[in-house]
Amino acid sequence: MYRSFVDPEHASVNGRKRSQRPQRTHHEVADELRARIRSGELRPGERMPTQAQLAHEFGVERGVVRQALRVLQSEGLLTNVSKGAPATVAPDPARALTGPEAPPLPTTVALAPRIAAAFAAEHVEIDAVCLTSISLTLAIGEPLRQIHAGRLKPAKVDVRVLLPSRDIDLAFPVPVVGRRDDWVHERWLAMRNAQGQVLQHNLLALRATHGIDVQVTFRALPFTPPVKLYLLNNTEALFAYYTLTRREAEIDHEQMEMYDAQGTQSMLFSFRQGPGLRDTTFVEQSHLWFNALWETISSELVLTS
Repeated sequence: MYRSFVDPEHASVNGRKRSQRPQRTHHEVADELRARIRSGELRPGERMPTQAQLAHEFGVERGVVRQALRVLQSEGLLTNVSKGAPATVAPDPARALTGPEAPPLPTTVALAPRIAAAFAAEHVEIDAVCLTSISLTLAIGEPLRQIHAGRLKPAKVDVRVLLPSRDIDLAFPVPVVGRRDDWVHERWLAMRNAQGQVLQHNLLALRATHGIDVQVTFRALPFTPPVKLYLLNNTEALFAYYTLTRREAEIDHEQMEMYDAQGTQSMLFSFRQGPGLRDTTFVEQSHLWFNALWETISSELVLTS
């Protein structure tokens, strides 16, 4: 648990007592408050402690608390975050950033909290279709932190990832003028392999450190996916388009214009199984689509250059 109180041994600065231990970041404060909301310690509709109370509890300035609360508000876990009255826990935190009323948000904002919520299950199942897996690798860091902090401990984790094959001509990234394509391809391939290896290593390490049964499997697609899709615990789907842009990149000390997509900034649309036919059907059809690709035209993928 991150919860702590001000150490009795402290210094006085301008008449205020301050802890000598390193001050926590707003991400650490947000992590602890997020865990309390998800565990039910802070209940839906309940008013949070005041910013002054939270600042005292965590031994930080009010500005740090305010930043943490804004992070949780962006995730849909809190409402009414302001300098005045205490914030309020969202009426249904379990559906934060999901469902037909959830706004599309950049992958860097939306994916990590949904992945972390998925890791609260006893058996975690994550399927992904993407270009390099960099967004998934970054998002997995959030539940890993919570597992190492003792706030989450699933019994089993199964991750399946579909990535483009190294042997195809990619639709993107590609040079604008179509020359020296091998440079761009090798650069993408190196990133695909590196990100996949990091994802695999970080997840498989949970076997040794926490005794969690982990399986991570990659398969190769014979085409470049124009969209990215994340399926969580058979109940939730996060979907985004890869939008191409023309940009410059330096490869081997040469500037090259290419068509590429910034996947971490792709806007994620969320869908969740439930009473709504729209969301339920989308999640079911997404699973059928993923499994069909996995079982038919995809092939074994080895993450080496």
